[in-house]
Amino acid sequence: MIGRIPIQDIHPVVDCGRYPAKAAAGETFEISAVVFREGHDAVAAGVVLTGPDGTRGPLLRMRELASGTDRWGVDVTLPDEGTWHFRVEAWSDPIATWLHDAGIKIPRGMDADLMCEEGARLFERAARAVRPADCSGRGLPPEDAEGDGAEGGTAGNGAAHGNGNGRNGHAACGHRAALSAIAAALRDESRDPRARFAAVQLPETAAMLRAHPLRDLVTRSARHTVLVHRRRALFGSWYEFFPRSEGAVVEPGSTPKSGTFQTAAERLPAVAQMGFDVVYLPPIHPIGHAFRKGRNNTLTPEEHDPGSPWAIGSEAGGHDAIHPDLGTFDDFDAFVARARRLGMEIALDLALQCSPDHPWVKEHPEWFNVRADGSIAYAENPPKKYQDIYPVNFDKDPEGIYAEVKRVVRLWMDHGVRIFRVDNPHTKPVAFWERLLADIHTTDPDVLFLAEAFTRPPMMRALAKVGYHQSYTYFTWRNSRQEIEDYLNELAYETSHFMRPNLFVNTPDILHEYLQHGGIPAFKIRAVIAALGAPTWGVYSGYELGENVPVRPGSEEYLDSEKYQYRPRDWAKAEQEARSLAPFITRLNLLRRAHPALQELRNLRFHSVDHPDLICLSKRLPGARDTATRRHGAGDVVLAVVNLDPHHTHEATVSLDMPALGLDWQDEFVVDDELSGESYRWRQSNYVRLDPHIQPAHVFTLRTAANPR
Repeated sequence: MIGRIPIQDIHPVVDCGRYPAKAAAGETFEISAVVFREGHDAVAAGVVLTGPDGTRGPLLRMRELASGTDRWGVDVTLPDEGTWHFRVEAWSDPIATWLHDAGIKIPRGMDADLMCEEGARLFERAARAVRPADCSGRGLPPEDAEGDGAEGGTAGNGAAHGNGNGRNGHAACGHRAALSAIAAALRDESRDPRARFAAVQLPETAAMLRAHPLRDLVTRSARHTVLVHRRRALFGSWYEFFPRSEGAVVEPGSTPKSGTFQTAAERLPAVAQMGFDVVYLPPIHPIGHAFRKGRNNTLTPEEHDPGSPWAIGSEAGGHDAIHPDLGTFDDFDAFVARARRLGMEIALDLALQCSPDHPWVKEHPEWFNVRADGSIAYAENPPKKYQDIYPVNFDKDPEGIYAEVKRVVRLWMDHGVRIFRVDNPHTKPVAFWERLLADIHTTDPDVLFLAEAFTRPPMMRALAKVGYHQSYTYFTWRNSRQEIEDYLNELAYETSHFMRPNLFVNTPDILHEYLQHGGIPAFKIRAVIAALGAPTWGVYSGYELGENVPVRPGSEEYLDSEKYQYRPRDWAKAEQEARSLAPFITRLNLLRRAHPALQELRNLRFHSVDHPDLICLSKRLPGARDTATRRHGAGDVVLAVVNLDPHHTHEATVSLDMPALGLDWQDEFVVDDELSGESYRWRQSNYVRLDPHIQPAHVFTLRTAANPR
């Protein structure tokens, strides 16, 4: 049944509240709703938050987002992890209605004394509505009482939710007296009604009414849920590498030798120095022998070809074992510990599939699909065939499979893994993931899961809704300006309340033709877009060297793919010869750490450029609110202009959406290019020229009079 004041289309709400919306600790997002009423009387709206400990916060006042739309919203920031709830409250605002009518009638002498008397009665009501708790600073009313007003902002937990200390209580008592004084002034017949009305229109009166709104016909929505995860669920830079390649020995005439966790650990300081937060490892388990793949995915491997790490399982064990060539669990624990000391986390691949030699095949043959000839069906995605992999049928003994997978996940959790990158989750039942992720979250809410789901949008979104913290995206295949703008806007706004993107620029499986043919400029361009376009991005090892040779024309597979062979790289030589993009990537990651605006998802804006091969984007976190104008300062702003054509120089005019930068249309300001070190004076319309071979992008930070360097 609809309420007395209709409240509709509340956001963020996922599938009518079936699943919680998502946020990260400290993330700012907007709660909004459509609010209206019959007739012409004014309405207002607000949000009341309830923290994980059950403590209710103050009423956060909403504003109409665009005049005439009836959509109201407020920005909130939830500081603590856990399950939060919110309600939208709407009410008739009799004082706002009176101010509108009095503003028309009193200046014209229409019922002036009567209007003043009606206003006086309303202000008397407002004064009486200031609760005694406000004067004592004791806290919040019960749910059915009228709440305090606030402009919005950070909602604290516990005591921070309340009205504050005694000082705020004394201020509330002062407001009660001031509201009573306004009522008396409106009745002062010795003064002209226009003078009496002018006293009501002072900014301090408006501030008091925001703090202590007079609310009639209060209507409350249903309660909705926001699940707040740790910050790494939102923000981080990922680096993927194969431990077996780091320290591997591959020399003509000698037997190839795998790298180990000990040799791979020597790579960690360089990864940390580039500013990465997460090191993602492909499967580290024993690899099967049956139908092992050779170099470049051949079916005729040579004697010492190591095989694909995703063909999991041999006589040495399965998902709960480590490949003997890599070392022992003690070696793995030392690897995890070293990464942690360097400020990084380890993400481990969770690939629920088996080689024909996996112990599960003998112990649980009922978990697999048996073909008409009695053989177990290997994985296929026609025309692709994966003869070295058996997929698990999750409808056969679902309880047994579930128990075993949960045991495996918890085993690796016990060894310090708190992030899992899940391989092909879209080929397993969504209900399985919903159950597993909920079970893990119940005991270990800090454990995160990334969905490697390059699949149809409904499945990708469903996985996010049931609990995945991040998802791979279609970013790799979005390369034109229109494609990038449309897709990143979708990620930042349409799905951001339940799906967090991880913008990998390449993977062991995906070498897009843009990188194949664009050379080093293309690698820089994609890195800038990914690093600035979303708070989480990632690279697969070799990206910093510009590796871009496909196995054949038209293929997205790498030549000599690391999936099937050892690929040791001479990092030191690349740096000595200035062939490495490591300094460029390092600069991007340092900027991301230094600028909170780049650590948010829902603050992306695109600006107009009069050339189709140039794109301009910005991210902003507002600064402190000016108490006189009630306008936020520019705050932390990063502005980027990128040439998307890796082959040719282009010039254009950039036309900025100044309010999106926290500026007025006529403002002038200084931009500092964080890539070149140069500075320019900019305004709303600006000329740019970008040579992709010299500098394919400007990445600016802004300086204004209120924000000097």
